[in-house]
Amino acid sequence: MTTPTAHEAPTLADFAGTIVLVGAGKMGSAMLDGWLALGLSPASVVVIEPQPTPEVTALTSRGLKVNPPPTDVRDAAAIVIAVKPQVAPTVVPTLAPLLTPDTVALSIMAGRTLAFLEGALAPNTALVRAMPNTPAAIGRGITVAAPNTKVSQRQRALVHALLAATGLVEWVTDEGLMDAVTAVSGSGPAYVFLLVEALTLAGTSAGLPPELAAKLARATVSGSGELLDRSPLDPATLRQNVTSPGGTTAAALDVLMAADGLAQLMKEAVLAATRRSRELAG
Repeated sequence: MTTPTAHEAPTLADFAGTIVLVGAGKMGSAMLDGWLALGLSPASVVVIEPQPTPEVTALTSRGLKVNPPPTDVRDAAAIVIAVKPQVAPTVVPTLAPLLTPDTVALSIMAGRTLAFLEGALAPNTALVRAMPNTPAAIGRGITVAAPNTKVSQRQRALVHALLAATGLVEWVTDEGLMDAVTAVSGSGPAYVFLLVEALTLAGTSAGLPPELAAKLARATVSGSGELLDRSPLDPATLRQNVTSPGGTTAAALDVLMAADGLAQLMKEAVLAATRRSRELAG
């Protein structure tokens, strides 16, 4: 398996081995759904989850294994750790017996560093730390991944395919960038949702009925995002295309683009999230 290029669709239909998914909450389940959509056989998946959903349990009829004894887990090509970072010190060390020399461990836990994973598992483990975001639930996420030096090209290709099942994937060699990644794309969906809330409130303040204001704000932000995704133009050009000199949009942008406006607030917000990510990592 080779890492797909930007023009190639990832596939897992030809995968032969075992993927262990540790944690099948919202993000873990989104990844599982994506893998199956890419052709991965449920029989190739082991799920370790104390409270599996009915949807996960139903897949056992197609060969998926839920909470088998550790001795029944063999030839794990990848262990995907999707538990909350707070329980990592308890959960991650229990996974060590599932590792083989060929296993790559992929963590999507926020704030948990490669050094933490090495200490909790084994120093020679092939590890990838990744940060997805919530649009992964609809296959429109973006994930940034940072490998350690033990990851082979084959393992990287497998991890890329597993992550690409929920959207775009970018790789970085400097793990130190992951705190800023968390602040921009990991936390970023919340900023967009806040924009919709704020635009709704602004609309009601201008006299719109609350229900209409909410519908206008939601459709405007989601539609603009889709336009941005489909257009070859950069965001600045798209903004300028909406703005007539001396018009209503220009009057609003005079406020939003002031020295203490949106750009400065966003910079402060991202820096605050970056600092907090570093604090959580210890």
